[in-house]
Amino acid sequence: MKLLNRSAFAVLPRQPFADWASRLQQDPDGLNQVLSLAEHRQEGTVYLIDEVADEGEFQQALERHWAEIFDNELAAWDEIGDSWPQNRSLQMFLAWFELQPQVLALDLARAPLMTAALED
Repeated sequence: MKLLNRSAFAVLPRQPFADWASRLQQDPDGLNQVLSLAEHRQEGTVYLIDEVADEGEFQQALERHWAEIFDNELAAWDEIGDSWPQNRSLQMFLAWFELQPQVLALDLARAPLMTAALED
């Protein structure tokens, strides 16, 4: 077991996200299928952030990263972004997603940790 020098946000959708996703056009390949909120919440996303020591640092990390997290969660359902809500804000983000701050990140895998940049 290895302790990572990271903290994290576990992100779970709330009803406004499920409502938005259910309005997206379904395609023949079965993408964008209508899911219940419970089905959406079966798989959250964990976002590693710089290690934090207190709640104030979590708030700073949230203020720094909410837009990037919001965009990533929306892109999982609409890569082009033409159906994304306009005028996204931190307040909207918190209405659409539940954040569960995690102070520690432990790696139980035996294989070395690998990273791959999703952006340039």
